[in-house]
Amino acid sequence: MRIALVHDWLTGMRGGERALEVLCELYPSADLHTLVHVPGSVSPAIERLAPRTSFLQRLPRAGRLYRYYLPLFPAAIERLDLSGYDLVISTSHCVAKSAIAAPPARHLCYCFTPMRYAWDQFEQYFGRARVGTVRRAAARIAMRRLARWDAATAGRPNRYVAISHYVASRIRRYYNREAVVVYPPVDTAFFHPDGRPPGRHFLIVSALVPYKRIDVAIEAAGLAGVDLRIVGDGPERQRLQASAGPQVTFQGRRSDAEVREMYRSALAVVLPGEEDFGIVPVEAQACGRPVLALARGGALETVVPGRTGVLVDADSPQAMAEGMRRLAASTFDSADIRAHAERFGRDRFRGEMQMLVDETMAAPGAARW
Repeated sequence: MRIALVHDWLTGMRGGERALEVLCELYPSADLHTLVHVPGSVSPAIERLAPRTSFLQRLPRAGRLYRYYLPLFPAAIERLDLSGYDLVISTSHCVAKSAIAAPPARHLCYCFTPMRYAWDQFEQYFGRARVGTVRRAAARIAMRRLARWDAATAGRPNRYVAISHYVASRIRRYYNREAVVVYPPVDTAFFHPDGRPPGRHFLIVSALVPYKRIDVAIEAAGLAGVDLRIVGDGPERQRLQASAGPQVTFQGRRSDAEVREMYRSALAVVLPGEEDFGIVPVEAQACGRPVLALARGGALETVVPGRTGVLVDADSPQAMAEGMRRLAASTFDSADIRAHAERFGRDRFRGEMQMLVDETMAAPGAARW
């Protein structure tokens, strides 16, 4: 069976790339297609498949400026040559789900989320205070066009698989399609406790982009009078550093091994924004550490209040600060937190995805779920 894997872009190892990595291990003879690839930016399991790229790869500084080419993404994904395959598996948070599988190939989409900026988070990305009036108006036109195209191509996959029940509801709302849920893989063999006592500081591990709401956690840390360490990088870093007080330190990008050590040494990990699933909270719990999270989105499916962390109802600095105080005054069982995280392991993901692939290939050719 000839299999094509299609991923939006390959410029670093984030949650989506962790799922792709397992699929590359599961189907080592597959061909991997993507819009843009920065060589060496992803794991050896992904690099080994020698990703095939779109015409965007030839544009100036595509590896760094690919987000600015967003209006070209629909044309780029539709021009990928997917002829001759029996199965296409797209892993999509942007346009990969709209790849065109040549009949009689089946197309299974593992959907991280419908595009946030095109559907329901425009202001977080293109608010007037963030980009200015002119750029905001231009972005509004582009995003409306992109949303129409996204909805119009929602019928291309035979089957959708969502990373959480929260994302399944978004797929139903924006694509009018049903989706089965398979939680993303977390390397619980790598992320594990080492027996050390918790520290006194809070930790964020995140891309520094608008919807992550890192600014809320920074202000909350000041209100609660606690230390906060932030691991990660992104376009929001300069703005966030300018607003941070002395109790907040920015650690930049760190290796997986360094992140694991930071999980283990923290009092708790903070998730201030609404996540579609949230790999970081599960990695932290695999290391035996509790999580402070906003009670929305994927956190409702990964954090158990009072057992593995604390959930706050409002996305305000005041509510998050109160959550920090409450968590610091609570006690948690590290072994119990770890046991909860083990249900999200890589072997579970591999088995569930293989079962869905088998079902998809066994169904009638025109089947849509």
